[in-house]
Amino acid sequence: MGVNVPVVAVDAGNSKTDVALIGADGTVLATARGGGFQPPRVGVEAAVDVLGSVLDRAVSQLPSAPGLFGHISACLANADLPVEEAELTRALEARGWGASVEVRNDTFAILRAGVDEPRGVAVVCGAGINCVGMVPDGRTARFPAIGRISGDWGGGGGLAEEALWCAARAEDGRGEPTELVRTLPAHFGLDSMYALIEALHREVIPSARRHELTPVLFATGAAGDPVAAALVERQAEEVVAMASVALTRLGLLEEEEVPVLLGGSVLAARHPRLNDRIAELLAARAPKAVARVVSEPPVLGAALLGLDRTGAGPEVHRRLREQYA
Repeated sequence: MGVNVPVVAVDAGNSKTDVALIGADGTVLATARGGGFQPPRVGVEAAVDVLGSVLDRAVSQLPSAPGLFGHISACLANADLPVEEAELTRALEARGWGASVEVRNDTFAILRAGVDEPRGVAVVCGAGINCVGMVPDGRTARFPAIGRISGDWGGGGGLAEEALWCAARAEDGRGEPTELVRTLPAHFGLDSMYALIEALHREVIPSARRHELTPVLFATGAAGDPVAAALVERQAEEVVAMASVALTRLGLLEEEEVPVLLGGSVLAARHPRLNDRIAELLAARAPKAVARVVSEPPVLGAALLGLDRTGAGPEVHRRLREQYA
C-alpha cells in the first residue's frame, strides 16, 4: 500500500520552487527544491513541468510510491490575477496529481507562514511589490501587483530604476544634485553615470545586475543624501498604503494586534531607515496592527493553507509548524 499524502505544498517563485509532502498528522514526509516558476517566459505547460520534476524528486524520497495525492496547495509566482490562478489551477488539475487543487499567489504563502490563523496582511517587497490579506471566513484582499499599470511603485527593481533616473538627471543638470551620481557607477567600477548608462544600454553590464543598485541606494540614503533618502521614504509610504488599504477592506483596521507581515528581499534586509519608517507610518495609520518581518519559509505557509483546506486540527498545524521552527 502506498504512502498516504493528504497535502502537497508548493511554493514556487521566479527563482526557485519548494515542494513539501505533508502527512495526515502534520509530519513533513519529504521535501525537494528545484528551478523557478516562470509561465510568462516559458509558457504554462513548461512551467508546470518544472513543478512536476520537483514533485518527482520529493516522491522519490518516500519508502513506497503514494497513490493519488489528497490536496495540492500551490502558491505560485505570476499568479497575479484571479484569471491566472484559474488558468494555473486547470493546468495542475490536468496533470491528475491530486484529488483537489488550489492555486494562490505566492504572497499568500508568506502571509500564512507567519500567522497562527489565516488572519492578517502581508506586504512583500522583493523584485516588485505586492500585498494580500485574509481572514478566517475565507475573504481576501489583494492587488493586481503587475507593475506601474496597476498602480504599483517600488520593489527592488523599481527602486533601482528610480535611483538610475535621479542620478542620470543629476549628472546632466535636469535634476537635483545627488551622491547617487557617484555611488551607482562606482558599484560597477565606473566613473560616471554616462559610463553606467552606456554599459547598461549595451548590456556590457547585464540588465539582471540592476538589482544590485538597490542596496547602494539604501546606503547612499543612510549616509545623508536627500534624494536617495526620499526614495526610501516613498517606499515606506507605499508599503504602508497597501497594508492600510488591505486592512480596511477586510475590516481589520480597528482590531487589536492584527499581524502585518513584511517579506521579500528588500524588507527582509531590515534596512533601518526603511523598516523603522514603515513602523512609524503604520503606527499612525493602523495603530492596532503589529508589524514584523517574516522569517518562516513560504512553503510552510502553502502547507498550512493545505491543512486549512482539509480541516486538520490545531495539533496538526502545531506539529507542522514545529518542524520549520
